[in-house]
Amino acid sequence: MERDDISAIAEMFQRILRKGHGPAPLGAREYLETLFLDPPYRDDDIHSLVHLREDGTVNGFMGVLPMPFVYQGKTLKSAIGGSFMVDGHEQDPYAGARLLRAFQSGPQDLSLTETANDVSTTMWRKLRGTILPDYSLEWLRILRPAGFIAAMAASAFAPAAFAKPLARPFDALLRRRGAPPQWTHVSDAEFAGKTLTTEDADAAETVSLFQQFVSAFALHPQWTESELQRMVDESQRKADYGAMVRRKVLSRSGKPVGLFLYYGNTGGIGRVIQILSLPGQEGAVIDAMLADATERGLVALRGRGQPPLINAMLGRRFAFVHASSSIVHAKDKTLLEPFITGQAFFNGFAGESWTRLLGDRFD
Repeated sequence: MERDDISAIAEMFQRILRKGHGPAPLGAREYLETLFLDPPYRDDDIHSLVHLREDGTVNGFMGVLPMPFVYQGKTLKSAIGGSFMVDGHEQDPYAGARLLRAFQSGPQDLSLTETANDVSTTMWRKLRGTILPDYSLEWLRILRPAGFIAAMAASAFAPAAFAKPLARPFDALLRRRGAPPQWTHVSDAEFAGKTLTTEDADAAETVSLFQQFVSAFALHPQWTESELQRMVDESQRKADYGAMVRRKVLSRSGKPVGLFLYYGNTGGIGRVIQILSLPGQEGAVIDAMLADATERGLVALRGRGQPPLINAMLGRRFAFVHASSSIVHAKDKTLLEPFITGQAFFNGFAGESWTRLLGDRFD
């Protein structure tokens, strides 16, 4: 990828991934240039990739973000692949496969993605990528059922948003009934006075807590303070998802035992980007997050799974679906072990979900 490719990539991004009409906004061009030509953990050997037609014009792109991981005391050169797109697949059906093969053939020990759709998942599988089921599950917890239905209807048909106020009395009545926990909602009594205390976490503290909590995983990102600070700063802007909520969870003695980061507005469905905790505290952190979202008036929360989180969510009335796949390709097959056993920290900030490409606006 060269700087001259940015214009074509931005137009593809606007048309293919954003389903937008008209030219790509200037802000999108600038962000794509910054993110992929000067990414965090820049590595001169790892680059984003373009596919060219015979006439030299761009018709495919794989955005690549270098990210070092550490496993058993050894630093692993790794790369996250995303924003994978091909313009005119029918005219060049092998362009995507060539891009993916070129990505996997790079100098990195690990090639990763957390956003593979059905088509690209098939490509990864044919090229011996390992699909990670427990990292590929999307979870959903409904907090207010009538509001959830109204929010889903509004996302498909904008005028349906007028029904949101009508849902509130029904949800208020429902929340006063029934012993917790319920599949359909969170009742007033479910978390009242029962969860751990939470407090807002500033950017500096977030960086420190991220580094602390991921160290419990056998394989995890080797984040530097300055580069992780950049990622945390960029993650604050996701206008399509709603207002950012970033809170630390404190034990009875005041010690941080977890952190959650989500985005959402009153009456909307919150998007959770990351849940972190000390080992064994996942359930307590999840409960604190649900209580926080309920208090803010959200109608549901959704996010991406990790094995320790999914284990803690069982019995807490979460629903699970598959929307996209998390996949790893390793040249040394022994490096697959922590992913298969759930001892790898992957998804969220160990991926591309922190970027403004997911959930933000550029107009």
